Amino acid sequence: MTGTLTPTLVLIVLFLYFAMLVGVALITGRNVSNEGFFLANRKVPWYVVAYAMIGTSISGVTFISVPGAVGLESGLNRGFGYMQVVLGYLLGYLFIATVLMPMYYRLNLTSIYGYLERRLGYWSYKTGAGFFILSRTFGSGYPDVFGGACLTNLCFSTPGRALCAHTVTLMMGLIYAYTFKGGLKTIIWTDTIMTTFFIAAVIFTVITVGKAMHLDVGHLWGLCATAGTARFSFDNFFSDPNHFVKQFVSGALIAIVMTGLDQDLMQKNWRAKTSGKRKRTCSSFAST
Repeated sequence: MTGTLTPTLVLIVLFLYFAMLVGVALITGRNVSNEGFFLANRKVPWYVVAYAMIGTSISGVTFISVPGAVGLESGLNRGFGYMQVVLGYLLGYLFIATVLMPMYYRLNLTSIYGYLERRLGYWSYKTGAGFFILSRTFGSGYPDVFGGACLTNLCFSTPGRALCAHTVTLMMGLIYAYTFKGGLKTIIWTDTIMTTFFIAAVIFTVITVGKAMHLDVGHLWGLCATAGTARFSFDNFFSDPNHFVKQFVSGALIAIVMTGLDQDLMQKNWRAKTSGKRKRTCSSFAST
């Protein structure tokens, strides 16, 4: 690895980042009761929850891979194709805020899968919860933990399986350490930090790419516009997979399924102070 990104610098950044997360866990985990551990005492400000949900919904692999897909000359999500999906999220989150959320609060649920128990019985509830645990184990483990470990290995001159295994073990141990201490409240605040770093990384990346091309942000946008990538697709509805309607509807359905029916995201939304603020959390998350 050339330039200023040396293995030592990578290790220092990772150490400081996890040290900060553990520090937040120690602060937020003081005198935590069972309700505080699992429900964050239902006192987390709605705007904090909305901001934290951004970091929860973004995968590290998505952060790295989507720009590559957007830059392709052909295939899905090229150009503004992915933005069409993002616009569809707005409709999906509107459905969550106006249909799903009121139902969850009316039934006073603490778990989405509790709704399955009420409607379909005990084993449906256990099956749904079991699939959630299974999907989260593989869905989060591979792109975030394993993917992050592989990227870390690239910063070293002699990457290998042993180093990757050690990196994964260390990351899992640190994640367990700061999560176990404070429960859901800690997760919300650490996700807030994660969101901040995501946004900072986007800004840093755009500026760095611009400098490498000797262009400022305005000229970068102009370059995209002249290249014909900064536009929506409204032609050939039946043959073009990137057609605006297809991508927009897909985005709405993705938001409903991956957020409105996902315990990991919705459990944070339930921890706001009042139901009105919880609905506002979901609406604000959509606009973001």
